[in-house]
Amino acid sequence: MKNIKQLVLAATVAASLLAPALPATAQSNDQFIAIPSYRVGPYGTNGQSYYGGYVDYLNYVNLKDGGVNGVKLSWEECETEYNNAKGVECYERMKNKNTVTKGTAINPMATGISYALIDKSAEDKVPLLMIGYGRTDAVDGSVFPYAFPLVTTYQMQVSAIVKYLATKNGGSLSGKKIVFLYHDSAYGKEPIVALEAEASIGKFKLVEIPVAHPGNEQGAQWLKIRQENPDYVIFWGWGVMNQTALKAAQKVGFARDKIIGSWWAGSEEDTIPAGDAAKGYLSATWNVAGKGVPLIADIEKVVYGAGKGNLQDKNKIGSVLYNRGVSAALATVEAVRTAQGKFGKKVMSGEDVRWGLENLNITNARLQQLGATGLLPEIKTSCDNHEGSGKVKIQQWDGSKWVLVSDWIEGNKNLIHPLFKASAAKYAKEKGITPACMK
Repeated sequence: MKNIKQLVLAATVAASLLAPALPATAQSNDQFIAIPSYRVGPYGTNGQSYYGGYVDYLNYVNLKDGGVNGVKLSWEECETEYNNAKGVECYERMKNKNTVTKGTAINPMATGISYALIDKSAEDKVPLLMIGYGRTDAVDGSVFPYAFPLVTTYQMQVSAIVKYLATKNGGSLSGKKIVFLYHDSAYGKEPIVALEAEASIGKFKLVEIPVAHPGNEQGAQWLKIRQENPDYVIFWGWGVMNQTALKAAQKVGFARDKIIGSWWAGSEEDTIPAGDAAKGYLSATWNVAGKGVPLIADIEKVVYGAGKGNLQDKNKIGSVLYNRGVSAALATVEAVRTAQGKFGKKVMSGEDVRWGLENLNITNARLQQLGATGLLPEIKTSCDNHEGSGKVKIQQWDGSKWVLVSDWIEGNKNLIHPLFKASAAKYAKEKGITPACMK
């Protein structure tokens, strides 16, 4: 009987550690933000850091500024486990949690879930945030008025990676061989059309190798990589797939400084568990790591000083994914603030926030005001450009921390933008949409 009680107690404690801290139930005078998150499952470790940063920033705005121009923020999380069906269920449950805001904007941090929600959110007039992920063709706001792949898309990211590799080879990758090792999902497949176009104009050989979810079995893939003997591996992994790949690369003797990952394959959650196998590994990123950014240090002081921090492990403050969560929440709040500039300092509806997202102008001067200089690139959106930046940096793991090895790099817009424009036009034709900018 004693053992049973101990097991029950242990389970209760474990559950409390996984459960995110939630504010009071949303009121009609709150700006309510629905958060379909994942803190458990094969990608849960990554989600804990990201959503920890996201929620901490919302708390920070409430504690530091009393909300956005006096309007308090409230939110609720719903566990999706990075599962498309559960993501849709969470959306349906939370979209009308506050009848005034209808969720403000929803950020599922999963390309598959965002694909499943792109029509629903437009119909419900709930902005769909895809910050650093999702459908690249949603950059075209005349076709996707409620979808925002903010900051940088997967196609612009892979183009920037190719540009970086070309600079390491005298400006050209002609005659080189590159393996694209990718998560066999919407996330992993999204950049393929851009990478194939880059291979065509850059005259390098591209070998595409998928990895089945969740990615903890890669023996056959790395055997093929050893046989192909490529010059580089561009790696589109997520969760446990990342550390597995680095260990497998070490096992077959493939140099880690010849592997360059996406920004979802470039966090401490990927490299620390891989140990020595991670040293020298490169990845793209759209936000910097560390507590050197004043905003991150102030969040720790204000939020954790008040005992309202969302992370159980404070050592994750300043990590890549924590800072990315802060960056995503910052963009969300700035959209609300931008909307208030047009519609008044009150609770914004989903339609209001959509306008704010389409008219974002987060300049370096504004980032400096927020204490976030260098944390993320400037963002300026329009109907024609729901991305707003298109820039990344490249970082390298030195065995203990991420070190930046490039300045901001912009992908090849002249190549990528016509690709997503064509895709958006095709989508509009299939759905019977007449492209037009909303006012």
